[in-house]
Amino acid sequence: MQGRIRNMISVLTGAVLAAVSVCMAFSSCERIYDDLEPCPHGVSLRFVYDYNMEYANSFPRKVDCLTLYIYDDKGNWAGTRTVTGACLQDESYRMKLDLAEGTWHFVAYGGLACDDKSFSLADEPSQGSTYTDLCAVMDRGQVESSVAEQRRLHDMFWGELTLASADLYSEGTVRMMKNTNNIRIVLQQENGGQLSPEDFIFEITDNNSVFSYDNSLVTEGVAPVTYSPWAVGQEQTGVSIVGGNVVPEAVVVAYAEMSTSRLVTGNAPKLVIRRSGDGSRIVDFPLVEYLLLLRSERYRKMGEQEYLDRESDYVLFFFLRPDHSWINTHIVVDKWVVRLNNAEF
Repeated sequence: MQGRIRNMISVLTGAVLAAVSVCMAFSSCERIYDDLEPCPHGVSLRFVYDYNMEYANSFPRKVDCLTLYIYDDKGNWAGTRTVTGACLQDESYRMKLDLAEGTWHFVAYGGLACDDKSFSLADEPSQGSTYTDLCAVMDRGQVESSVAEQRRLHDMFWGELTLASADLYSEGTVRMMKNTNNIRIVLQQENGGQLSPEDFIFEITDNNSVFSYDNSLVTEGVAPVTYSPWAVGQEQTGVSIVGGNVVPEAVVVAYAEMSTSRLVTGNAPKLVIRRSGDGSRIVDFPLVEYLLLLRSERYRKMGEQEYLDRESDYVLFFFLRPDHSWINTHIVVDKWVVRLNNAEF
């Protein structure tokens, strides 16, 4: 009887020791056997774009090409990784990088590696490049193209992360922000009637075509850029009785859609709308100040620049008198409306 008990204890002890050995083997690739392959060592990066008004990750839907620049703890360039294709639309996508032990700095751009990109680096990093050499530049030739469709900016995103590498990969999240905006302008007659976009010239002027390494705008020595519509058109919104006529007339609005680079509070972008016939200005106002009026009380604690960076799609409505002069404006963002009556500039 005692012999059987000793045998059971011996078997149980052997099983426990075996389990401990297995755990030790999995916890370290090199602790027990010198001839084992070394542990995978590096980082596993997730990319997220939730710096928007929905606070929801839109990276898989918004970013269609990704470029990652890798720097060591002294800021020296160590490598570049580029990813395109359907894998970026997978929520579970992670970029695994085998790296030496140490702390690394990563800078990510969305949109630079796409065929229809609107931004590129002034100089691609190479041996001897440093983190502060990074400089992203907008393609001004595209913005100033005589072909309207080409003036639409391909979305550009930016993010950075500092992370130490580790055995079996340390995990980190690179949070991106969007550097491009779309602004739709709608014109309507006060008493109905029809408007044509060909009767107007739409322009936004700003100095926001060059980005420094930290995503701030470089303005010194950089010429301002003038954005023109990438799309114009008409839409019928209903019918009305105009000028006492008994026959209803279709109400047709004119619209123009424009792309811009990042909007910042330190700049002074202007929106100008002129009559194409005589060139007279019917709208001329500071764009940023009026877009900030749309910041709901729900977001009052949100800083002005954060609001401009989170919001990227705007719609502005202008109501005109029969002589095409401006009587008031509705600025609409995310269903919030600000009405400005009898405004003067």
